[in-house]
Amino acid sequence: MQNQVVSREEWLDARRSLLLKEKEATRLRDKVNAARMALPWVKVDKDYVFDTPQGKKNLSDLFDGRSQLLVYHFMLGPDWDAGCPGCSFLSDHVDGTLPHLNNHDVTWVAVSRAPLAKIEAYRARMGWGFPWASSFGNDFNFDYHVSFSQEDLSGDKVFYNFTPIGSADANDELPGCSAFYKNERGEIFHTYSTYARGLEEMVGTLMILDRAPKGRNEDATMDFIKRHDEYAPAEKSPSCCH
Repeated sequence: MQNQVVSREEWLDARRSLLLKEKEATRLRDKVNAARMALPWVKVDKDYVFDTPQGKKNLSDLFDGRSQLLVYHFMLGPDWDAGCPGCSFLSDHVDGTLPHLNNHDVTWVAVSRAPLAKIEAYRARMGWGFPWASSFGNDFNFDYHVSFSQEDLSGDKVFYNFTPIGSADANDELPGCSAFYKNERGEIFHTYSTYARGLEEMVGTLMILDRAPKGRNEDATMDFIKRHDEYAPAEKSPSCCH
């Protein structure tokens, strides 16, 4: 549908009205961020051991000498042939942020339940360099409600995004991001998790598309996304010179 075409003066009036809403959204985001920082923490007493390219590591090791850890729960199950397109879309944005995150005392690690060999094969295909660990031998994904057994899925409900959802709407793997803090005594605390569309603000391409004339141009959430090596080559426009 074609948007209404108006004079520059009418456009400025409409744009100023939208600016008021944008400022309101910015102030609300600031309040949400402050509430997030004020959340209580939960001490992590369970010892998880992960497989990494550098060998076995526990949760404390994943911090890599820093006090803050962000774990991206990447959807790549033991029987999957490739990673989730949506998780891959988000992960395309990560490598460039690592120097900035690391300098800010934050380590980013992706964790999947697939065996390490399958993770490394998919990483090579995608060309990513961020740390990525396998939780194939532990309960980490199940404890943080991003992996579900066939027994879980055979029931009516599973617990995801802090609420019971119908098993028919779930999968054996679902996306999320969890934050952890480690103090000087080595104690680890779970400080935050987000799931589903709570991950959208981590995806810069979506934020850019929201400013484009057609926005996300989608019929369902991120239905336009493919793995970055699966897009068809763009057709070149005819040149007036050749």
